[in-house]
Amino acid sequence: MKTSTKQVHVVPHMHWDREWYFSTEESRILLVNNMEEIMDRLENDPDYPYYVLDGQTSILEDYFDVKPEAEERVIKLVQQGKLIIGPWYTQTDEMVVGGESIVRNLLYGIKDSEKFGDPMMIGYLPDSFGQSSQMPHILNGFDIKYSIFWRGTSERHGTDKTEFYWEADDGSKVLVQLLPLGYAIGKYLPEEEEALKQRMEKYFPVLDRGTTSGHLLLPNGHDQMPIQKDIFPVMEKLNQLYPEREFFLSKYEHVFAEVEKQTDLATLSGEFLDGKYMRVHRSIFSTRMDIKAANTRVENKLTNILEPLASMAYDLGFEYHHGLIELIWKEIMKNHAHDSIGCCCSDKVHQEIANRLFLAEEKTDRLIDFYKRRIVDAMETDNDHDRLTLFNFLPYEREEVVTTEIITKYKAFKIVDEHGNEADFEMIDTEEIDPGLIDRQIVHYGNYDPFMKYTIQWKETVPPMGYRTFFVEETEESAEMKKTQVNEIDTDYYVIKVNENGTLNVWDKRLKKSFDQVLLLEDTGDDGDEYDYSPLENDQPILSKDVESEVSLTQNAVTGVIDIRYSLTVPETLGDRKQNKKNSHIDVHWEVRIPNHKPVIEISCELDNFANDHRLRAFIPTGIASSFSVADNQFGAIKRDVYDSAMDVWKEEKWSERPDSIYPMLSFVGLSDEEHGLSVLTNSTREYQIVGENDDTIAVTLFRSVGHLGKEELIRRPGRPSGIKLPTPDSQMQGKLQLEFALYIHEGGTLEAGAGRAAKEYLTPVQTYNKIPHNAMKLNDTDFVTPTVYQLLEEDQPGVVFSTLKKAEKEEALVMRAYNPTEQNVSSAFRLSEDYKKGYQVNMNEDKQSSVGLNEGCVQASFSPNQSKTLLFKRDS
Repeated sequence: MKTSTKQVHVVPHMHWDREWYFSTEESRILLVNNMEEIMDRLENDPDYPYYVLDGQTSILEDYFDVKPEAEERVIKLVQQGKLIIGPWYTQTDEMVVGGESIVRNLLYGIKDSEKFGDPMMIGYLPDSFGQSSQMPHILNGFDIKYSIFWRGTSERHGTDKTEFYWEADDGSKVLVQLLPLGYAIGKYLPEEEEALKQRMEKYFPVLDRGTTSGHLLLPNGHDQMPIQKDIFPVMEKLNQLYPEREFFLSKYEHVFAEVEKQTDLATLSGEFLDGKYMRVHRSIFSTRMDIKAANTRVENKLTNILEPLASMAYDLGFEYHHGLIELIWKEIMKNHAHDSIGCCCSDKVHQEIANRLFLAEEKTDRLIDFYKRRIVDAMETDNDHDRLTLFNFLPYEREEVVTTEIITKYKAFKIVDEHGNEADFEMIDTEEIDPGLIDRQIVHYGNYDPFMKYTIQWKETVPPMGYRTFFVEETEESAEMKKTQVNEIDTDYYVIKVNENGTLNVWDKRLKKSFDQVLLLEDTGDDGDEYDYSPLENDQPILSKDVESEVSLTQNAVTGVIDIRYSLTVPETLGDRKQNKKNSHIDVHWEVRIPNHKPVIEISCELDNFANDHRLRAFIPTGIASSFSVADNQFGAIKRDVYDSAMDVWKEEKWSERPDSIYPMLSFVGLSDEEHGLSVLTNSTREYQIVGENDDTIAVTLFRSVGHLGKEELIRRPGRPSGIKLPTPDSQMQGKLQLEFALYIHEGGTLEAGAGRAAKEYLTPVQTYNKIPHNAMKLNDTDFVTPTVYQLLEEDQPGVVFSTLKKAEKEEALVMRAYNPTEQNVSSAFRLSEDYKKGYQVNMNEDKQSSVGLNEGCVQASFSPNQSKTLLFKRDS
């Protein structure tokens, strides 16, 4: 290289959206073509040194589905360092995708990369809509110390430079090379001198102003862009035009080697969600809520139920089906790219995304059923009674209200525990079942006697990370239906009444405080697109304060249930809304469940939407005037101002979009003061905003209804369209939508009161399995037996939030992860059975870092704020 003021690293790459306004199959055809051209050039041109394959191995999966014979070519090029792959499976979104999902994305991406050679160990996410404050922690968990991204920063974070360190609360740190103008400034570089000069002179002032090292990054690629065949003549022209600079083909690692030499780099912290220089689409978290809610639900089933259950089964002697579980993870991770989970796609792509989630949930549910059945079938008992087993997937004993089904031919029955004690359950419902649905062999031999399905409910204790088995025995006298119609629900914690408009009035007995108009609905016009909410000028919100609701309240010994139904009249179109017409409606059905023994109010919401272009939110008043909210992100929590101060200057400073305080959560958001707080726990929607004259109300977005992928000149987002202008009528969200969330009212602050643990408990319901002598799917008996009562793991010291338990990927061991979402250091302890003699602290890639002492199966661990730890346990064998 010649001595020059600036070195310009031209990095050939291909940004690969698997789907967007085009389908995966359309992009796959282009992928095969592009891959052939890339490999031909790398194999035959010794002067063409590198090509970056967008940091995601799903590209290779899609390619090998068509060209499996090309694997050896890829292996050779990767091992030569020419074709640069990994570390991700797909380029993940960071805002509405769970922590375990991001960990598995890197885990499987690195694992897949290592089949071919060394992966690119850079947290390369050039197009995610904002950057989570916990990404340095996750990247360091895989020994990744570099990060490249584009969106979300501005100088108010602490620097106007494009190279800086980014630090998480626990001290994890990565070196960032920002893409200040995106990943495509070097796309299709023209050979024609004037056009080339015009392009570069638009970019160089920004690049020069931001660099600390004098080494500039010019990414030579774009969405689905084929390799630029004339790159050498272009670079020759660039070297002639700019003799004070040197242009050469390079790779990202070379840039970091130079930036790392700088000694005066700023260190920044927090999340990057500023839309000043590039759009981050802060209200994209509610687009296509049907897809967003399904993703939330499947993520939670995978990490909270399936993996701990499979770990129990493995500990008991069954196979841990890594292959089946990896298939599920990859099914949903294909949906986790920013466009896919953002749902800023064409209707046909959303159909594909929804179908992948359907398949992932079906695979998850069936594997959960399989493991429960294998465990319960293998029990050796002294009687042949039907069994009912209760499973707890949290590491502490739980007393829970259990609602479950019993299928039997008994006309009456009792439930008896392992000590012969009879459970005091209540009958909720009965239903006759065709025997053919249970086992076709029954009706094949002419037995058409029906089965009965009973829904029962009772409060029961279940051991930590384990199960208890009960026996269903025939009796002469059936249990009575004990649901009582009441005027209010009265529990250990609350008295809840329903107002005439279907909202709740909640009296908290501990706090002696009332919360009124809970679940009031707000409907506003939405003139936006799939990226952003855009209100109508002078639009007056429509509130559900005057609706007439049909209400039913019932209560038994363990729980109260409120059923609320009404129709909210709204305009059918934006045109109707401008004329104050109310000629359409949303049918609303709330089902509110309140266990008598715990301070959680569980809410199920079914909406049937008949209108277009609007947004529906539920208001949760807290009575707390707060300057900030607290929500969770990956393995931690984050405080956010309820009002973004940039709102006062965004027009003057010409921000790309208005910085409204619409934010994501993963499982909870709360407001609190020194005395009390209220948190919303969610298993569906992940978008909220703090509203109200005193900033005291949590507005939870239920859905947005829009009809275009992209639109231009929005009130809050002036200028060009985001994406492209394409009709997406399915995104109007016509039809039914099911959502689930809960309210947790508590003494003290949000984090101090354990909102993270409360959310985890809400998202990890006790599971049941009813074994009867009939099943259409036959299985042979195992050659070993399982106990009727079992416990695998127990928390000796509470404090942290349990994330998941799984089998190790690379050895015969169990891996546990937990994290601390509070602002204090926390010590915790976990106890396994004494069979486990060896413990290790491992990173997120499950590589051993240090031994940890196991004292009679117990391990101690300390957690700093927003820190996770991963532990591996082995038997003495």
